[in-house]
Amino acid sequence: MAPARVAAVVPCKDEADRIAATVQAVAALTGVGRVVVVDDGSTDDTSRVAREAGADVVRHERNRGKAAALETGIAHLRALEGDAGEEPAALLFVDGDLQDTAANLGVLADAVLAGEAAMTIATLPAQITAGGGRGLVVRLARDGIERLTGFRPVQPLSGMRCLSPQAATAAAPLARGWGVETALTVDVLRAGLTVLEVPCELQHRVSGADWRGQLHRAAQYRDVWLALVRRGWRPWHRA
Repeated sequence: MAPARVAAVVPCKDEADRIAATVQAVAALTGVGRVVVVDDGSTDDTSRVAREAGADVVRHERNRGKAAALETGIAHLRALEGDAGEEPAALLFVDGDLQDTAANLGVLADAVLAGEAAMTIATLPAQITAGGGRGLVVRLARDGIERLTGFRPVQPLSGMRCLSPQAATAAAPLARGWGVETALTVDVLRAGLTVLEVPCELQHRVSGADWRGQLHRAAQYRDVWLALVRRGWRPWHRA
């Protein structure tokens, strides 16, 4: 198999109803040669459906969190790259619930391949289904990133990103859990590389206002806070 210019990693859990459309849309993007789905402890048929849709699938027997799933996907890609003899020019991170709208992710890779940025971040339009949060995690991430780097992102928690090999190296190892996106931005910028937010017409499943949604946001807040503090942010100090 010829080396891929772009390789995609899709971390997901319990996305059997959405993962096939997501994989097929990503695989059809110009330049994408490999799609690796990391099934992070699903209790449904996510692995089987993703494999039938054409993805390379790696499975965690238990849920280990988003960052661990991304790390597993990257390691799997590197093993495949060893066989091909060349690494991709860009690494695309894709959430598993985008379905057909993942076809709009090509602009992220285009900017990286053109050398316009070392990492691109998708900014999403208003979602069809409203979420149940109050923006506390977003404000925490945005303020922390700005304090540490001077860059104030529009959507600091966006999981759809494309990285050059240099950006991937600067970001390693990834921060734990849901702090991964915040830490990616800080680490890439601190390496002296360029980060660019790019509007993308994407729709995904949002967390609701029920107890599951509240638990998810609490875990997000914890992980983002830890990622920022471990990078020198001190919220208890005045600016």
